[in-house]
Amino acid sequence: MPPRKPNPNRGNHHDGSARMVLAAELSRLREKAGLSLSELADKTAYDRTHLYRLETGEKRGSPAVMAALDQTYGTGKHLVDLWELARDDVFRDKYKRFMELEKRASVWQQYAIGAIPGLLQTESYAREMLGFVYAEDEDELEVQLAARMARQERLHGEGRLNVRAILDESVLRRPMKDASAWHQQLRHLLRTADFPNVTVQVLPYSAGLHHLLGTSLTVLWFPDGTSVAYNETNMTAELFEEPADVERLKLSYDLLRDSALPPRESVALIRNILEAGTSCESRPST
Repeated sequence: MPPRKPNPNRGNHHDGSARMVLAAELSRLREKAGLSLSELADKTAYDRTHLYRLETGEKRGSPAVMAALDQTYGTGKHLVDLWELARDDVFRDKYKRFMELEKRASVWQQYAIGAIPGLLQTESYAREMLGFVYAEDEDELEVQLAARMARQERLHGEGRLNVRAILDESVLRRPMKDASAWHQQLRHLLRTADFPNVTVQVLPYSAGLHHLLGTSLTVLWFPDGTSVAYNETNMTAELFEEPADVERLKLSYDLLRDSALPPRESVALIRNILEAGTSCESRPST
């Protein structure tokens, strides 16, 4: 039998990326099940065109659609697990190494200046933030959103991440477009700060100038005692792995932590901001 001619409408499943491996597997499982795309759409309630784009690798999909397909094919969590491998393709190359390291880390420390850290965001907050970048591509926004929310699994269960987040006060003073969604985010932050493995501190305006002004910093610690640092501005990002560079940035972080409010006072400030916002929202207009 002559070899099957390649379908020109399909992506190259042999390009080595996890995303295309997933696409090939989606196509293989549907063909094995003897289903057309229309029949699969009826079984999963997902649009035929969307399913086709998953099989060509044009779209990455989401955990929800993979779970629906796993259920249809009786493949357990096979496709969900493949999607988790493929989601690394979501991140641009300059972030990929950092994301790989974050999966191995046991301690995560961050100073945040522009926004609430992804590990502490609600889905609504994350959607609004990502919407500025992916306003023209709803499918990509959903993929990015799913990847961001999946990172929060590290806060729970066995081997959970130990987190210390220092939030610049400006982060707490910059609301979302929807006041109720912003209050939900603040309440989520308070709940998360109650986790035994999470510490939240606020760096108040009164702390003045400091070494990390204008930059966000993340320090990852690994079980073997080594660490890396990731320094980011709104235009650049750099991963530091050389011990001397990491030690210098860790010192800056430690100095900043000393200037931040203690955890209990930080939580009180967040609560005060929330209560002030909700009281203003509920106040009748004149």
